[in-house]
Amino acid sequence: MVARALIVAAFLILAGCVTSGGTFCDIAKPIRLTDAQVDALTDAQAAEYLAHNLKGQRLCGWKP
Repeated sequence: MVARALIVAAFLILAGCVTSGGTFCDIAKPIRLTDAQVDALTDAQAAEYLAHNLKGQRLCGWKP
């Protein structure tokens, strides 16, 4: 009985991991920040957002 409950729980957890599908260009949007948000960014966040937007420029034709 416990084993059956664990299996059902595992399936429910895995079902929650399903994505909507589609390519990066179908799903992602450019990250646009206000001046106040830019002032509060850490270096790591700035690098992450820049990488995301550059990927969008390269793959999806996003304009700055």
